[in-house]
Amino acid sequence: MNKFKFSLLLFLFTVISTSNAQIEGDNIFAENQIITIELNFSQTNFWDSLENNYNTASYMKADLVLTDSTGVYLFADIGVRLKGNSSYGHPGNKKSFKIDFNKYVSGQNYDGLKKLNFGNGFKDPSFMREKLFFDLCREVGVPAPRSNFANVYFNGSLWGFYSVVEQIDDQFLDWRILDDDGNLFKAGDNFGGGPGGGGNEADLKHYGTNQVDYENRYELKTNETANDWSDLIAFTDFIENSSAAVFESDLGNYIEINEYISSAALDNLFSNLDSYTESARNYYIYHNLTSDKWEWIKWDGNETFGTYGGQAVPDMTTLPINFVGNNRPLLENLINSQLLYDQYKSELCYLLENYFNASYMNPKIDAIKNLIQPSVYADLNKMYSDANFNSIVENNISVGGGPGGGVMYGIKSFIDDKNSYVNSVLICASFTSTTNIENSNNISLYPNPTESSITINIEGCNGLVNVEVYDLQGRLLETTTNSTISMEEYAKGIYVFKVAYGDRTHELKVIKD
Repeated sequence: MNKFKFSLLLFLFTVISTSNAQIEGDNIFAENQIITIELNFSQTNFWDSLENNYNTASYMKADLVLTDSTGVYLFADIGVRLKGNSSYGHPGNKKSFKIDFNKYVSGQNYDGLKKLNFGNGFKDPSFMREKLFFDLCREVGVPAPRSNFANVYFNGSLWGFYSVVEQIDDQFLDWRILDDDGNLFKAGDNFGGGPGGGGNEADLKHYGTNQVDYENRYELKTNETANDWSDLIAFTDFIENSSAAVFESDLGNYIEINEYISSAALDNLFSNLDSYTESARNYYIYHNLTSDKWEWIKWDGNETFGTYGGQAVPDMTTLPINFVGNNRPLLENLINSQLLYDQYKSELCYLLENYFNASYMNPKIDAIKNLIQPSVYADLNKMYSDANFNSIVENNISVGGGPGGGVMYGIKSFIDDKNSYVNSVLICASFTSTTNIENSNNISLYPNPTESSITINIEGCNGLVNVEVYDLQGRLLETTTNSTISMEEYAKGIYVFKVAYGDRTHELKVIKD
């Protein structure tokens, strides 16, 4: 398609409506859907050029037709590059890639988004691990990117079925953190093998006051011109050089502690070891200047459900709840503090009872499988078979040797086995109540997250409602019969609301922003 015709179509047909969008990116991420991405390259040897650009992380031009539930949108001259480290080992030409809407056209975006990431399903016959993980992280108040799915075409040919993951950038900070002026650091690629590789572990250890000693461990993604890393260096100094008593008492002054404890608990439940827990990568930390605290942001969840192959733990369903790799002082110090470790165990129990279980997860798993199955079957370039896709949703499978091979954990069976194991080593009744806790689909809390107050609505309930408010350490903070509860005097963080009416009791998590 020549540029004149493309520009004419762009003028005639591109009407990007955000009237129904609550936040930027809702057109793609507000509902579970499979979008269509059609990339058209002018070069006849475009694939050779993409591969040649991989090691330098260089973009090349393409025209894009994007179709989602809101319509068809055309973009000229967007940037495309291949991405990924282990995922680059996906056999054949189905590689992970990134698109940049405004790489060559200043200000060009889609629904406020500048970049999108596309994952090729390496080491994931289910195609759903990352979405399940990120969706649950966000559900419980842990910052994480939104995710969906796409059928991708290159120059008219179906290239494959991909996951679509939101970019962690100032747009993400705007809607999730409500502050984008601080320093955003990405844990560096400490194993090499891809763009920017060859660095050291992003372990949050303190290496002195010289910034250069940190620059091959982390990447600064905002405020690059100022290039001032003193806040990160001070944070590592606190983590490693504080006494145990000071670390325990002051950690909440440095980091959004409830978010981080939830994040660490989720990594353990999902046996997500390609994270700070072991590999010391695949995370972002953001210095929120409004709160003057660091916020922990999830990234790269394709090796959740015990898939990461670098660890010395033979069974990922029985990963010890206090597992931590060597030289991870933030997590080590948290586990070594009885007070913080109790809070961490309380969070594990809360997640087990309310989220990480078959009752909550299986309907979501089934819905995603039904959504994506036709596209998975149509993908002739995928790494695994249709039978692998069907089987791994329920049970473990064996897929042969080599990268991405061996025994792989089933999605539902992993949840069942991990839930049983953690329950066997924790006495969760000492952390959260298990009496008459029922499914809470008939209860809504809004707005959640909240800055000021929370309103409770119970479908079909006209009787007395009693609400108890707890912190994550299990301390009772308030008892009320009001349906609207003021949160203005509460610190930012996560709270558990125990809502009782009649003979029923529900526990729900509320986030105070």
